[in-house]
Amino acid sequence: MATKLSQEELLAQFENLTLIELSEFVKAFEEKFDVTAAAAVAAAPAGPAAAAEVAEEQDEFDVILTGAGEKKIQVIKVVRELTSLGLKEAKDLVDGAPKPVLEKVAKDAAEKAAESLKGAGASVEVK
Repeated sequence: MATKLSQEELLAQFENLTLIELSEFVKAFEEKFDVTAAAAVAAAPAGPAAAAEVAEEQDEFDVILTGAGEKKIQVIKVVRELTSLGLKEAKDLVDGAPKPVLEKVAKDAAEKAAESLKGAGASVEVK
């Protein structure tokens, strides 16, 4: 019968494995014990500090048209440039404000879109 290894002895054995061997071991371990090793790693910290970290790491933004302003036709043109909407769809979007113009875009794309819409006279929010 095999002797029980201590945690240090197990770690010493894992040090000798290649990454491929270690990956295969993890897969075999997950299958044998019906667990997922990634779940423990993916646990997010709780509390206000965690919320601040998540806010800083946001990489997808929504550009929301909150109002068309005085130059509605110019705003419709910009909406059509930013999206692939037709004239009627773009007009409906502008008339139905507040509505999202772009969703889940990169920060720089969201800022450019917001500047374009503001330049046309619209009021815009980036979330």
